[in-house]
Amino acid sequence: MAKQIKTNSGTIALNRKAKFNYHLHEEFEAGIALLGWEVKALRAGKCQLTDTFILLRNNEAFLLACNISPLQSASSHVIAEPQRSRKLLLHRKEIAKLIGATQQKGYTCIPVALYWKNNKVKVGIALASGKKEHDKRITIKEREWKRDQQRIAKMHNR
Repeated sequence: MAKQIKTNSGTIALNRKAKFNYHLHEEFEAGIALLGWEVKALRAGKCQLTDTFILLRNNEAFLLACNISPLQSASSHVIAEPQRSRKLLLHRKEIAKLIGATQQKGYTCIPVALYWKNNKVKVGIALASGKKEHDKRITIKEREWKRDQQRIAKMHNR
């Protein structure tokens, strides 16, 4: 079971669909190459991680389809491209491990979270395998059971 990303004030965006659609196996932390207007937009929370994916090519990793909406005040002098491909900063061994797992084991590489670490923007990456439809139903059933348990405990404590 993969470790859980903490949701605190340093979190910029979470990919909530990731846990529902995939079994998360191993997690990595990567830096991301950003432009100035993108950092300002991230400080304002203008980022969306749903339907994003990671492309591994030529021993490099890229974050694709991540939508960072430009701020009107910060990007007036720059032609902003909200969904450009952004390079991920990983060690050579980590990239080799990701490439090996995606090619041999049939895993896919997806971003799980975008967050601040000190003054740097980091991307939480996970090796994942797709869930089947019956696995998704089990996840929904477990979620509803936890909700019912909380409701019963709340009624019992009154």
